[in-house]
Amino acid sequence: MEHLSHKEKITIMIAIIGAMFFAAVNQTIVGNALPKIIAELGGLDYYSWVFTIYMLTSAITTILVGKLSDIYGRKPFLLLGIFIFIIGAFLSGLSTDIVQLITYRGIQGFGAGMIMSTALTAVGDLFAPRERGKWQGAMSAVFGISSVLGPTLGGYIVDNLEWKWVFWVFLPLGIIAAVLIWRLFPKVERKRGESVDFLGSIFLTLTIVPALLGFSWAGSKYDWGSEQILGLFTGAIIALIIFIFVERRAKSPILPLYLFKNSIFTISNTVGFAIGVAMFGGIMYVPYFVQGVLGFSATHSSFISMAMTLGLMFASAIGGQIISKTGKYKFQAIIGLIITTIGMFLLTTLDASVSQWTLIIYLVLIGLGIGVGMTVFTLTVQNAVEQRLLGVATATTQLFRSLGGTVGVAIMGTVLNNRMSDKMGESLQGISEQTANLPAEMQGKLQALQNPQLLLDHEKLNMIHNSLPEQIAPLFKEMVTLLQGALSFALSGVFMTAAFIMVAAVVLTLFLKEIPLRSAQEPKKEEEINKDKKALTKQTV
Repeated sequence: MEHLSHKEKITIMIAIIGAMFFAAVNQTIVGNALPKIIAELGGLDYYSWVFTIYMLTSAITTILVGKLSDIYGRKPFLLLGIFIFIIGAFLSGLSTDIVQLITYRGIQGFGAGMIMSTALTAVGDLFAPRERGKWQGAMSAVFGISSVLGPTLGGYIVDNLEWKWVFWVFLPLGIIAAVLIWRLFPKVERKRGESVDFLGSIFLTLTIVPALLGFSWAGSKYDWGSEQILGLFTGAIIALIIFIFVERRAKSPILPLYLFKNSIFTISNTVGFAIGVAMFGGIMYVPYFVQGVLGFSATHSSFISMAMTLGLMFASAIGGQIISKTGKYKFQAIIGLIITTIGMFLLTTLDASVSQWTLIIYLVLIGLGIGVGMTVFTLTVQNAVEQRLLGVATATTQLFRSLGGTVGVAIMGTVLNNRMSDKMGESLQGISEQTANLPAEMQGKLQALQNPQLLLDHEKLNMIHNSLPEQIAPLFKEMVTLLQGALSFALSGVFMTAAFIMVAAVVLTLFLKEIPLRSAQEPKKEEEINKDKKALTKQTV
């Protein structure tokens, strides 16, 4: 589709970016609004499933649709994804209980997976490799904008309107995007001789679902060594072995295993997985520090976290432009990951005495690094595979990053809990002696302070403080200070773990082979680039 005029491409990309924003903002808008939604619908025990089901269905759809879009084209899956997402969003607003909400969020996830997979791949269809950088940067900025706008708007809606508008407010945007794509996006004929790999699809799903559930529940709902978690991981491994066996014999595999013989494809996805572990697993705990250690409100926390998002948006746009102008990406990837690593190490130095402005500087640094570095690895994959495999290759990068995020949350949660438990045991030894002679009622109230989650609930913390006699107030403050110190110590371990994983990502990127990005004005170099790709593939066999 590189033959389309520049104006046609721009118009199509505006529609695609609109569809991506529609899906992304509907994911982020729920976070701040969900507590009030749950308060009305009930079902607090199933709270996490509202997010988990969305993650599961979108992850499954992303990889499956990646291959199918290579056969049938991107347009039908973009339209189908928007249609399914609109239905899921509309029905979510009509939910009368938590089970309905979870079901409809699952439908949204199916639509989101289709949109995200085909939208990123469509950039590869529309533009030559050298032009893709600026558009990949623009798409990264979309996620940044949605992560800023979504939570803020969601909180405002539940405070001032009916909560159903959280799901309905952006429905017109989805409809407009669908109309534009339907009218403007070129239709592609189905590739002959390609069949749908149903068996591979089944076993890939049976690998992804239990693996994601296992990492989502490990360390929180169940212990890592529990029968439930071990059973899920065992099932995932068995399904993976069968999947590999099936794919080696499939005529048109859902995920061609020979792609992993290409070092660029393998290293890029491994780095993407590591980035997912470090960033999604580590950065999500920054609000814990802001609210629990520094004592700021959730609203104030969102404004501080916005600094990283703004840095990401700016760097994504600039980084994409640089790639498009130079045709080079490896040096930029290394620089971006190094900056991110430095920022993560700086977070390990935080304690209760740190200024919020210092924290903001660290987060801006991390955002700049992510924006410069993360844009690269979808481009490297798209540039290293044949055009006919563009969909499945792009979807694989998204899957690995999503899996990394899920694994990261589980790992960082375990690090946090273990370090918190150890530090609390040391810190509260002296306090226990001071509280031994207090009345049982006072001991019970002070005992409640040993739960670090309480630091995030400032209202409840103040209620406990106000209910205690004045003579116990100094002891209360001492316990809160010790708790903040323990949480800060635990979070330092989380950020340190994320930083070392980022170091591994930097080292892996050093081994990334670079194929210069082709420009639309340099068609004669196409054959030379194809030879480079074949040579790289042979080297990795």
